[in-house]
Amino acid sequence: MKRFGLALALCVALGAATASAQDKYPSRPVKVIVPYAPGGATDITARLFGEQMRQSLGQQFVVESKPGAFGILAIEEMARSKPDGYTLMVGNVTTNAITPVLFPKKLSINFDKDVVSVSRLAIYPSFLLTTTHNFEPKTVAELIAYAKKNPGKVRYTSAGVGSFPHFDTEVFSRRAGIEMLHIPNKTGAAGMINDLVVGDAQVAFINAASTASMIKAGKLRPIAVLAESRLAEYPDVPTLAEAGFPGVGTLHWQSMLAPAHTPKEVLATLYKSIIDAANAPALQEAFKKQLVSVKPNASLEEAQSWLNSELAAWRKTVAEVKIDLSD
Repeated sequence: MKRFGLALALCVALGAATASAQDKYPSRPVKVIVPYAPGGATDITARLFGEQMRQSLGQQFVVESKPGAFGILAIEEMARSKPDGYTLMVGNVTTNAITPVLFPKKLSINFDKDVVSVSRLAIYPSFLLTTTHNFEPKTVAELIAYAKKNPGKVRYTSAGVGSFPHFDTEVFSRRAGIEMLHIPNKTGAAGMINDLVVGDAQVAFINAASTASMIKAGKLRPIAVLAESRLAEYPDVPTLAEAGFPGVGTLHWQSMLAPAHTPKEVLATLYKSIIDAANAPALQEAFKKQLVSVKPNASLEEAQSWLNSELAAWRKTVAEVKIDLSD
């Protein structure tokens, strides 16, 4: 009888240990969905953080591209996944804040109820740029003066109708009292840069990291920067606020999302790993080379309140600007 009792106790203990090992998160690779093609800012952000999180959590963070439909495809796949922390999404301000506001009826999920914020990851400064291809304005004031003399003839490009560069340029134009022609480009920063370099477009808001080589080559001209202060690498380029437009423009942030109802302890593990990654010298150095600020939220709770505030701000902007989504 004693032997039976001892065997039973050992079985129970072994079962508990096995269950504990199985419950430890993560116990297998984690999929991270990115709503853009490989190579862009969001993809780079996901991969850099994913590599550091792999080191701290001991499992691969596998980045999977699912571009298209303003990020809707990626959002829906992530939100419909089992809420266990094994399917996440890294997107930017367009896909993680503007798309839910602009296209709630196109989403088959309820973004507010079916998605939870894990943390903001990074902020990419953007330039207001002009092409050097047969285009003379070299400052914000000169651009405005030129556009006023040529109403509707200055062409600007964006990452597509409803993207944050589209909104930023429309808000800037209205504040400046000018009218420019929108040339949307759905292929992201690379396509926008090409539009400017060949002269198909003349003005755009594009993240600084993507444009550095073309600026150095003299193909693009930064006339203002969207950042809290001037960039050390471009000391002569004023902030847009310094150029007379405070409050105009979007800080190009990246963030991580998870399905709602993901266990709090899993979210806490992910958040701690993000903080560890953000403090890793290798990640800091990699982002510094791209002029990027690593800016996770102060806590898991603040991550959600921050995302809610971003959604509220974009609802206000969308209502005020009233962009024609049929462009």
